[in-house]
Amino acid sequence: MKVLTARDGDLQISDELRSHIAYFEDGRLLVSLSHRFNPHVRGFMGRLKHLGRPYEVVICDLAAIAKAYEQAGTTEEHSNMQATAKQLFERAAEKRASDIHIRVSSRQRTQIFFRIHSELTFIEEHTYEYGDQLSTTIFQAMADVSDATFEKLSRQDARISVRSRLPECLDGIRIATSPQVDGYIVVLRLLYNDTSNDLDLSRLGYSPAQIDRIEVLKKKPTGVVLIGGPTGSGKSTTLQRILGAIISSSQGRKHVITVEDPPEYPIPGAVQTPVTNADSEEDRSREYQKAIKAAMRLDPDIMMLSEIRDNPTGRLAVQAAMTGHQVWSTVHANSALAIVDRLADLGVNPALLTDPTIVSGLVCQRLVKELCPHCRQPLANHLDDFEPRTRERFLRALDVETACVQNPGGCEHCGGTGTVGRTVVAETIVTDEKLMELIRKNDRVAAIDYIRNELRVASMLEHAIQKINAGLLDPLQAEDVVGPLSEGQEIDSRLSLVA
Repeated sequence: MKVLTARDGDLQISDELRSHIAYFEDGRLLVSLSHRFNPHVRGFMGRLKHLGRPYEVVICDLAAIAKAYEQAGTTEEHSNMQATAKQLFERAAEKRASDIHIRVSSRQRTQIFFRIHSELTFIEEHTYEYGDQLSTTIFQAMADVSDATFEKLSRQDARISVRSRLPECLDGIRIATSPQVDGYIVVLRLLYNDTSNDLDLSRLGYSPAQIDRIEVLKKKPTGVVLIGGPTGSGKSTTLQRILGAIISSSQGRKHVITVEDPPEYPIPGAVQTPVTNADSEEDRSREYQKAIKAAMRLDPDIMMLSEIRDNPTGRLAVQAAMTGHQVWSTVHANSALAIVDRLADLGVNPALLTDPTIVSGLVCQRLVKELCPHCRQPLANHLDDFEPRTRERFLRALDVETACVQNPGGCEHCGGTGTVGRTVVAETIVTDEKLMELIRKNDRVAAIDYIRNELRVASMLEHAIQKINAGLLDPLQAEDVVGPLSEGQEIDSRLSLVA
């Protein structure tokens, strides 16, 4: 509510009188108990009558009047800074950034970065006060699900989903904060709303063979399918497209329920349930478990759990599969087989994890920057740019005649970056009894050999090498994601994925 007697308000008064009264645009006139008979206060009332402005006297103490002016000033500052914040969101969205980092430091001022194609890019620098006001406004005045106040020395989470506070291309912004030695950091994850428009996994970078396996998994009536990968590897996007395709192909005949903490992308046709009323990690885990149990009672055909993060969640996912549901979820793991190890580390019963009727599919993915097709350069022309050990590795592992490297100067088509987004490198496994028996025996070498030679499943490294040979990926950038290209790597023609 606007205070008309504020310094920049419609009714100008002296600072002394301002400490005694506060007049709001709704007609409330706060008057200090000790100054209700003050001649200047009475004179202001006469001024209001003369101007034809109605007023209702509310007697209070001086602290309440001071707070009224303080809140009015904060509201005005928030209003101006909200416009600034929205402009920042729009700039990030134009560059298709995945995250905005706001680092507020008493020593290094405020630095703002955009994460574009998996790399942090410095955008601008401001004063500490600017960053502090921007962060406070985003958290307290723009977030619709957050704590009441922004606590700079605490770790907090929030979300912006009100449409008027977002660019048109965003469905929401997820907020995470954390203190640092000399200040704090705010990270904003941008959730784009165009992800539900295209359900084709090939556009993410999945190969025909990988998509065929996922189609097999989609048709299984029961079982848990787990998608692994590190943070920011696109697991949620893949999951959203898979569920969207299931709903579309079933024409709404499948009842899909999700349990998400927090919900990220909209999935048209699914019942998306958020985890609420969680103020701590313990509360959040408890509420997440309650939400899963509630979802199991809502007659689902398919359940999606945003993440398996602890033992109770893992046990509930397995229980849901055992009671006749198809379950999809994500887990932080470095490879498809490591997904089983991760759940075992969480304490899930190994006998259940190695039952192919319960854990029916293992998918793992990462994202690598894709080369601009207009300015990429042949690797053969740049071999001398690499040190001997790297050059030798490339000569052994790659088809030098077809592989390409990034043009550091870029071109007009890629905005001078040399890349045009990111693409998936993945491995997809439909489990069977023989594979699970090898895992139960802890014979990892035999399990990998069976996956490669019998199931004809390429690893993420092999998938990346094939994309490098197709001229889609820069070999050094791929190594940053999937590790060193193996010397003497031979790609079996039976594993051809890029065609």
